[in-house]
Amino acid sequence: MRFAGITKRWFLNIASVVVLILITVSFALLLSLRGYYYSVADMALDSYSAEELSSSFALYGDAATDGFRNAGRNFVESFPDKDSMAVWIIDNSGNVMLSSSGFEIKGKVTMPDYEEAMKGTNNAKWTGRLPSGEKIIAKTCVYNYPDGSHAGAVRFMISLEQIENQLVRLTITVSIVAIALFALLMISGSIFIRSIVNPVKAVGDTAKKIAGGDLEARIDHYSYDDEIGELCKTINDMATKLSVTDRLKNDFISTVSHELRTPLTAIKGWGETLLQIGDTDPAMTQRGMSVIISEASRLNEMVEELLDFSRMSSGRMKLNFEKIDILAELDEVLFSFRERTAKEGIEIVYNVPHVPAPATADASRMRQVFINILDNALKYSKSGGRIIVIADMPNPATLVVTVSDTGIGISAEDLPHVKEKFYKVDSTVRGSGIGLAVVDEIIRLHKGELEISSLLGEGTTVKITLPLEPVTFADSRAESEGDTASDE
Repeated sequence: MRFAGITKRWFLNIASVVVLILITVSFALLLSLRGYYYSVADMALDSYSAEELSSSFALYGDAATDGFRNAGRNFVESFPDKDSMAVWIIDNSGNVMLSSSGFEIKGKVTMPDYEEAMKGTNNAKWTGRLPSGEKIIAKTCVYNYPDGSHAGAVRFMISLEQIENQLVRLTITVSIVAIALFALLMISGSIFIRSIVNPVKAVGDTAKKIAGGDLEARIDHYSYDDEIGELCKTINDMATKLSVTDRLKNDFISTVSHELRTPLTAIKGWGETLLQIGDTDPAMTQRGMSVIISEASRLNEMVEELLDFSRMSSGRMKLNFEKIDILAELDEVLFSFRERTAKEGIEIVYNVPHVPAPATADASRMRQVFINILDNALKYSKSGGRIIVIADMPNPATLVVTVSDTGIGISAEDLPHVKEKFYKVDSTVRGSGIGLAVVDEIIRLHKGELEISSLLGEGTTVKITLPLEPVTFADSRAESEGDTASDE
């Protein structure tokens, strides 16, 4: 595992903290145990005092009878804690007279607790090391004769070597456990980090491939259903969508190129023809100029559609809102389609109430919406088909315009995508594939709604819902109730 990035941060931020915690806990445990063992030894020594010795030594007389030596011998022989504690009987000159170990203690021995007790405190404790190096905790209790003279002292000693050795063993044990815990943490942590770092690295590599143009790159080796798995799925979905968008973009470029080539070819062809014939054939000249003007208008419409799409994509589409009658705009568009529908042999029937539909809207954009929808209905309908346009006001604040055709229809698979940019149901039909996307954006900017329903082979219905400015239509409805217009 490479020691960098997330791994390095984890080690520095987590592992170092864990090590500090383990060290702190280990030291606290060892210090607590040391304090406990020392306190037990201290309590054992505290169970003996000069006052308690008086009851054991008083029966043995005074200094004249040398009773202290006899009392000391009896005390040592009957001492119950010989296994855990050593006892020395010390005379008033500081010499060790008797030892519970049975060994003779020769010479002067440094006994700070004895010296302190002889100063008048009668009881004193000391922790240190014997000349042999053994660490002990000792307590000296002074015994005085009834006349107040010093008889001597009894020194109780507990060896701390066993405790220290046990603490050393505990230290080693705790250290081993701490190291084992740290090693386990490192192993489990490295496995966990690897389970994160490797997939994230794979995500990064795949994202680089996608950014480099490889839209077929996918992450397919992560099988856990967690946050990283969700990220992998998101990356894969993004790649799929980018691939689809890229394909649609290429299709769009191809379609637009073809759409532009057709009118340009016609304009160029008629221009060359007109140059050749000159003024010799006025009828041909008239026909050629009509074609040139028609194709130029077609080019202009395509350029405007592309500009609208660009403005929509960049969020720069602006509308010129004013008070208009939406039904009046619809009526103009329907009138302009009369010649084309008659020429293509398609019947158009419309039922529009003869009442105003006042709204604050962009008149040219609303005409663009109706033209685009009617144009689609005509493109996908065959001769002998029918287009039905119905306008209704379910309430004074709402206008619903429905355009239905008997064309080829849209499959259930294509229907959810028809409002997406570049999407075309039938690539053989002229058009750039961005018209409905622009229409949907215009209606959205008017706070309206565009709905499309269709059955393959039966036709398509487009429903436009737009807000109106509430007015009272009672009088005008009474005058025009049942009055409809029909154009075939």
